[in-house]
Amino acid sequence: MSKYTIGVDYGTESGRAVIVDLSNGAEIATHVTPYRHGVIDEVLPGSGRKLEMDWALEHPADYIEVLTTSVPAVMKETGISPDDIIGIGIDFTACTMLPIDVQGQPLCFDENLKDNPHSWVKLWKHHAAQDEADRLNEIATQRGEAFQPRYGGKISSEWMIAKIWQILNEAPDIYDQTDRFVEATDWVISQLSGELKRNQCTAGYKSIYHHRDGYPDREFFKALDPRLENLTDTKLRGEVYDLGSRAGGLTEDMAAKLGLNPGTAVAVGNVDAHAAVPAVGVVTPGKLVMAMGTSICHMLLGEEEKEVEGMCGVVENGIIPGYYGYEAGQSAVGDIFAWFVEHAVPGEVKEQAAAEGVNVHVWLERKAAAYKPGETGLLALDWWNGNRSVLVDTNLTGLIVGYTLLTKPEEVYRTLLEATAFGTRKIVDAFHHNGVPVDVLYACGGLPQKNRLLMQIYADVTGREIKVAASTQTPALGAAMFAAVAAGAEAGGYDDIVEAARHMARVRDESFKPIPENAAVYDKLYEEYSRLHDYFGRGGNPVMKKLKAIKEEAGRSTEAASTHS
Repeated sequence: MSKYTIGVDYGTESGRAVIVDLSNGAEIATHVTPYRHGVIDEVLPGSGRKLEMDWALEHPADYIEVLTTSVPAVMKETGISPDDIIGIGIDFTACTMLPIDVQGQPLCFDENLKDNPHSWVKLWKHHAAQDEADRLNEIATQRGEAFQPRYGGKISSEWMIAKIWQILNEAPDIYDQTDRFVEATDWVISQLSGELKRNQCTAGYKSIYHHRDGYPDREFFKALDPRLENLTDTKLRGEVYDLGSRAGGLTEDMAAKLGLNPGTAVAVGNVDAHAAVPAVGVVTPGKLVMAMGTSICHMLLGEEEKEVEGMCGVVENGIIPGYYGYEAGQSAVGDIFAWFVEHAVPGEVKEQAAAEGVNVHVWLERKAAAYKPGETGLLALDWWNGNRSVLVDTNLTGLIVGYTLLTKPEEVYRTLLEATAFGTRKIVDAFHHNGVPVDVLYACGGLPQKNRLLMQIYADVTGREIKVAASTQTPALGAAMFAAVAAGAEAGGYDDIVEAARHMARVRDESFKPIPENAAVYDKLYEEYSRLHDYFGRGGNPVMKKLKAIKEEAGRSTEAASTHS
């Protein structure tokens, strides 16, 4: 009899559950549940309290609704017996964090605290802790902290410590009432299993946790703020578990809600991009995995620890046991294309696409594919949501150079595709030139499945073959694979993730290879991209930050005027 596991992938806008056959990795059924409250970036639910710029929150109840909606849906669709489901695992965007009380409940569930935005989940793209991140990096540099090179020289405002410090600075009462700060992935696992167990992946990449040395010492946290001195022993306490570990068994209550058996193995949490790596069969070095969606996470395995500018982190056992896992990323990719389609495309384009019976993205891709590299006369910097790697600066913004009165929407669209490819090449070059080889690229996520032009551009720009995942739900497949490891071979699963990948990972037969004449043109454009990248990103011209500061000041003046009126 076949055995199955369930993988649940928590994205930025929705969550999806997938039932996977352990014998071959086949996805038997998938169900998506959009988050009822979406991304909360303007006003708080209920009170309508206005949020400041760069905030991004979510409602933790939406995460539970994904489980109680999508898991029963796939069970019903397949008719598979709960006896044959041997495990459940999840992956999550990160760092997506929240404060919880002593009962393990989010503070935003408290009627007395729900109107304070700091009581809510801070999504990965919450960038309002940049001041704290800047100060953290400055102090770490002054002290010569050993952890800094492992994170490319800078800790991001997206990560746990900066977000915690922001809460302490802006809402000390919320900080005081917090029993623990946790990753959303660990919190959801605690709701499934009744056990709050921190995972090695998020702890290592997002909370400055080292597999051998633990967190930075208390003197570092005291140097940040005396109130943070005991942070890791108190509000970040808890043992950290390797990926594939069993967090516990499914509780009676959650089993009833999901339609599964109590005691079903629950794997410790994981990160979406990281879970995707074994799902495309990558369990050895030299292969860079791009999890491509609203943003991109770039994942790579190495046999030793190297210093690479702007990497998000290098974590021992952070992706695949026995290797150092490297991470880098781009803060906006699909988000940029969506912005262009939603806010910058003229009505006539939407009308033509509708007349042809295709969506606007498909229409633009067809038109853009008719151009040769360099033919648009345009060049862009892909910083619509800041720069994650290699500059690690959320205060950078987007740029397009070369507009004329003849510029067409499809030319701009192609230029935005190319800009994100140049951003990826910057990351690939940083790894490759610092002793972490990158020989071939693997792409997974929504974008590679939908946009062939994008994949060819990435191959041409990076000069490397790109293989594409066969799965349309690669992180969820990876989460299901780790669930199989948590269940173990005796239950019908696997004893390690390498063995699981041998049976369950899948990529398409077709790949994208660089076209030499295209690559030659893109090499020239990349030189110009790099000049703009360094001029605007390394201090040559801080105009982007000045504009942002002026915008913030204007916003405060407008808000003050409306308050007084």
